[in-house]
Amino acid sequence: MHLRFWPQSLFGRLIAATVIGVLLAQTASLYLVARNEQRVVTEVTTRLWARRISEITFMLTQLPARQRALVLRRLQANGGPGPIGPMRWRAGGMSLRAPLPPGPRAPRRRRWLFVHWAMRRRIASGLHIRLPFPSDSPALLVQRLHHELGGAYRIGLVPAISATRAVIRVSPPLPGPLGQGAGFYDVRVSGPGTPALLFRVARISRSVPLPPRLLLNLTLLVVVLIAALYVATRGITQPLSRLARAAETIGRGNRAPPLPEQGARELRDAARAFNTMQERLHRYLDSRTGVLAAMSHDLKTPLTRLRLQVETLIDDAALRARLGRELDEMESLVRGALALFRGLDEQEAIEPIDLDALIESVRHGFVEMGHEVSVIGHSAGPFPGRPQALKRCLTNLVSNAVKFGERAHIEVHDGAALRIVVSDEGPGVPQESLERVFEPFFRLESSRNRDTGGTGLGLSIARDVAQAHGGTLRLRNRPQGGLEAELRLSRR
Repeated sequence: MHLRFWPQSLFGRLIAATVIGVLLAQTASLYLVARNEQRVVTEVTTRLWARRISEITFMLTQLPARQRALVLRRLQANGGPGPIGPMRWRAGGMSLRAPLPPGPRAPRRRRWLFVHWAMRRRIASGLHIRLPFPSDSPALLVQRLHHELGGAYRIGLVPAISATRAVIRVSPPLPGPLGQGAGFYDVRVSGPGTPALLFRVARISRSVPLPPRLLLNLTLLVVVLIAALYVATRGITQPLSRLARAAETIGRGNRAPPLPEQGARELRDAARAFNTMQERLHRYLDSRTGVLAAMSHDLKTPLTRLRLQVETLIDDAALRARLGRELDEMESLVRGALALFRGLDEQEAIEPIDLDALIESVRHGFVEMGHEVSVIGHSAGPFPGRPQALKRCLTNLVSNAVKFGERAHIEVHDGAALRIVVSDEGPGVPQESLERVFEPFFRLESSRNRDTGGTGLGLSIARDVAQAHGGTLRLRNRPQGGLEAELRLSRR
């Protein structure tokens, strides 16, 4: 499956996979840490709340009714007994902690440290992640109250509705976003011989503060990973790129310089195997091409002798003419074979080509021979290539078009790729033979005659030239009739 935004290079894919893996691992670990922290906060908070509520309940139970009412009013008016901690009380009454009197002015360093701490707390309180699991603090608080008070007390817990209700407020043990959330709970405690007591506790927040520097740490981690991967993959991607360029050079029929055998063991083995393959391939092609070219050249001598014998020894004019046509066809095959081998072995220099002028010269040559050839479109600029090879390719395509389709139409489309389309109005080619016509010496049965048969090498040479320029040559039948040959050359 092709992913639209997935990088296509090896380096990009390694970076993307590593960054995604790190982010997923960090997210999972952060989730587990946050869940554990929320669970610890819930357990500690409910335990301290249950202990404080049970202490207040036992204290009020031991007081006389009149003094109990007085202490209860003081607890409800003051908003609770203050921060969680050991309560100081005696049988005659309860001692509530009062706020400390203002002391001397703090030194400048202590004031700065306090402001810095307050700013960090404010930043931390603004960064939250929402946990995807609910809090079980209400049920846990009721369970711990039953454990602290015993079975003689009845406990009820409902969400707080009225904000002005007379309740004993129990402050959270942990200030900040962890210790409290939105809303409150009212805890009703009733026991034997005592009126019901109503306590109000804050809901424990389901959000856990995110460390302020977490994003900075993640960014630094990703940057370090990218730098490390760049250093590690550079030694892999560069040899692979050189290998790809060398393979493309060989595919165009050129000789690539031997690859340096360096890097990891697998890369050295791949470079060594490629160099060995290239050497054997070129040695085989050179040997085969040389032998066949020599054989084709040597065939010209016996053909010349046969022609002289036919002209001098045969008196029958009809037989002499028929044998002459056979010898002409054999000489045409030999010349075509030599042209094919020259095309395979030719090392013409690459230079900028004015394609408009080249196409015009091909058109002018066929027009002078009495054929109808039209040109539509033009190129956007010079194309780097071998001018004689490209001219031979276009000449073969136009020759087939005027031979089998009476007239040829050339269309030029230039953009990311240069497309030259040569079409005719002939009978076309059977669908099953569209690829076979590129085989050397292959001719359709319908074209095996003296006038239009040819040697069957034109399209083979044209495709070799296209591939030598890193392009392609394809044939297709036109819906309105005729054959269309598309030469596509990459401008990269």
